[in-house]
Amino acid sequence: MTKTLVSHVGIAVRDLESAIKSYAVLSGLQNPAIENIKSEKVKVALFSSGGGRIELLAATSEDSPIARFINNRGEGLHHICIYVDDIESKLSELKKAGIKVIDETYRLGAEGKKIAFVHPQNLNGVLIELEER
Repeated sequence: MTKTLVSHVGIAVRDLESAIKSYAVLSGLQNPAIENIKSEKVKVALFSSGGGRIELLAATSEDSPIARFINNRGEGLHHICIYVDDIESKLSELKKAGIKVIDETYRLGAEGKKIAFVHPQNLNGVLIELEER
């Protein structure tokens, strides 16, 4: 049995309520899980169906990473989240391979999951989030 590689795609949005309405029509899903992650200064809406998920991210503060992202690049694809079995060993493996990580250790993200970010510099310009299964 193959394991799913991609946990979700993260999309930065200015107006979470408006984005929820649009993605509800697109996905056919009407009730995303909504969570305020105070430590990240972000509010997320997670649409989940089968193996695929879309995470909408809206800043709750002007100094949040999502606010900075939108101010610099505009709304759109923010990150791709990849499942890993052991986040600490994966971070160590990446660092040993010379791949720059943003987080030296995991932090808690949406749904209380252990997460960490890998710098886009070594990954063809794509910000990757790691999420422990």
